[in-house]
Amino acid sequence: MELKLTRVDYTQVGLTSSKCLRILPSSNPKTQQKIIVGDHDGLVQLFSMKKGEVQNVFKTAPDKKITRVELGGALGTVKDKIFVSSGNEVRGYTKKGKQFLGFDTNLTQEIKSMHISGSDLLVCGDYVYNHYHDCQDANHFLAADQINDVITLPAEKSDYIMTTLFSDQTKILVPVLACEDRLLRVMKDSEVLYSVELPSTPSSLQLFYNDGGEQGDQLLYGTNDGKIGLVQLGRGSALHRWVTEGSGKGGGIMCMDHYDMTGDGVRDLIVGRDDGTVEVLSYDDGDESEPTLRFSTNCNESITSVQGGVVGNGGYDEIVASTYTGWVLGLTSEPMDRHLSSESGVVNISEESRTKIQKLRAEMEELQQRVLREREQYQAATQSAYPGISAVPFFSVKDKMSLNRSDASYLLSLEVQTAIDNVLLQSDVPIDLLDVEKNSAVVSYSTCDPESGNFLLATYRCQANTTRLEVRIRTIEGQYGTLQAYITPRLQPKCCQVCQYRIKPLSLHTRIHNFDANRPYNVLTLKGQFTLPEMHAWVVFCLPELPERTPSGDVAEFTFVSTFLDTQLQCVYSAGEAVFKSDNISTISILKDVLTKEATRKKVRLDISCEVSEESVVHALHLLHPRLEAQLMLAKQVSLIDALRELGSHEADTSFLAPEYQYILDNADELQAQYRKQPCHLERLYGMITDLYIDKYKFKGINVKSRVPQLLEILDNYGSLDLQHLINYFQAN
Repeated sequence: MELKLTRVDYTQVGLTSSKCLRILPSSNPKTQQKIIVGDHDGLVQLFSMKKGEVQNVFKTAPDKKITRVELGGALGTVKDKIFVSSGNEVRGYTKKGKQFLGFDTNLTQEIKSMHISGSDLLVCGDYVYNHYHDCQDANHFLAADQINDVITLPAEKSDYIMTTLFSDQTKILVPVLACEDRLLRVMKDSEVLYSVELPSTPSSLQLFYNDGGEQGDQLLYGTNDGKIGLVQLGRGSALHRWVTEGSGKGGGIMCMDHYDMTGDGVRDLIVGRDDGTVEVLSYDDGDESEPTLRFSTNCNESITSVQGGVVGNGGYDEIVASTYTGWVLGLTSEPMDRHLSSESGVVNISEESRTKIQKLRAEMEELQQRVLREREQYQAATQSAYPGISAVPFFSVKDKMSLNRSDASYLLSLEVQTAIDNVLLQSDVPIDLLDVEKNSAVVSYSTCDPESGNFLLATYRCQANTTRLEVRIRTIEGQYGTLQAYITPRLQPKCCQVCQYRIKPLSLHTRIHNFDANRPYNVLTLKGQFTLPEMHAWVVFCLPELPERTPSGDVAEFTFVSTFLDTQLQCVYSAGEAVFKSDNISTISILKDVLTKEATRKKVRLDISCEVSEESVVHALHLLHPRLEAQLMLAKQVSLIDALRELGSHEADTSFLAPEYQYILDNADELQAQYRKQPCHLERLYGMITDLYIDKYKFKGINVKSRVPQLLEILDNYGSLDLQHLINYFQAN
């Protein structure tokens, strides 16, 4: 069935964090429910809707910002107790607003995620996980990387879970941590029972069907790059049921919930993304296959919470969502035209709707008058001779720069609590700006002087009421520096906030956990008087997706894959020695240059040795071959489009054309769009092959830059030659 939902705005609170809105359960189905929401102003408020108006049940005084809101209660009972985390404190409220709990966890970090299960409280900071039972410290764990979310398998189904996950019959809590290093860590007490490797960084966790499925052992995860997956946790490992293959167009998963929106008796999956998209997906085959999309809408602001319930009017299911800037809105199944009637072409509005419209108009006029008065007072204060004031308004910026593995590009998203006027991007390293379909801003480029260290100066002018901007960037490995974003909102007086992003030397590498030892590898070995924290800091300087915190133990080991070329890099280091293995000699060359420079800056003497594999160069060329061939074919096809269209305008029947030319003519728009999405892609491939050639001979002490023009000539004629011709040129002395 087709799902039709209409947006209704309920109220606006302060800025909100992820999962800071909940709907209180109701004893009777289809009766109106109450909404609890917490914001960055520290306000916790419970309200309901009555005839389209907000009815506040209670509202707390301002305090530290609320980072999470959870519902709890005794196991087997209705979860109507409200728990909020603020700073390092957890507070509990009844549904009437009476505070019954004020618990100081004594954590040195701010609570970022929290989960309640009966009398068990689970809280996580950036790296620390703590478990409290009846407010008494029970277990704790220090994770190797940042913790993004925490959840437990349902304690109500603990009998089956214990026999499945553990050999003993002792009832025990089973927490699961979603960590930045692409792992789900399944906990037992204060230890990791086992880890589950994921395709991307997990950002949100949710029990399947909200109760873990029939046996309580199924868990949904959402990732930063928009994937959703289902895992079934076993005794020593997990079974991956399915994972949606995000194309990179969807935003990261911020929150999930289950509620029967389609009315078929099966709960649907509701998803909120950081690009403002709210989706409803249905399970056609239960947990056997990935769900299908039934509804999607974009709210133009990142979604922080989604919940299914009955809020606006009794009898009508809806999705209640909160956005980063504080909007609390509903996507209701209630037909909005039920208050309208039409006779003889004249639309009649119900008395209830007419009253609501009049009230809204009165509120708008009052707000306009208040804004006008405040502006006049401010202008008068700034122009007075004494004392004279000029206050720069503060505004919050939510930003994220994440690497998309599918197209080897970075997505920079900027969101402001007020409308954006313009964003200026400045970079001291060469980068390419790629098209973003959802981006409606107008971009203009200014001339730059690379000799002065300025390679990019681009201005994005946003349309009215735009609070979120996305920019897609492709970097060049080996070129490292800083990208700066100057964000100017539509505020008076004019002000600007600067955000800085490090472009790392190996910026197109991403973390993995499996190292393929069967490839031909080049090995770089460094020995010297450096400590483990020093070497870790240098590796963090070179590579993305690494924790700033030094790993525990005497030896650190990380594995990476190039998103552009699929070559691998293994880093194993300890105090006094570091070994790097890669099947791309250019990766080793970049590491050698950067690490040597960092050691020199720190005045640390290094003994450097390199083992170069000739087979790795041929291996890398084989990896580059299909990409180069496809890009050359695309460039050739695009270059023929205008001529073929000109021919088609003169000839009514183009069936005489060869099949390859007919294909180009039939798919011209798609080919041009694909080419526009990848500007400078062919030049990048040429650059990688050129670097590979130079680096191969650099390790032999031979300068071959004078032979690069011949190499480029071979690449220009690559379509008429073959891979072996290129390999022969590489191997010729």
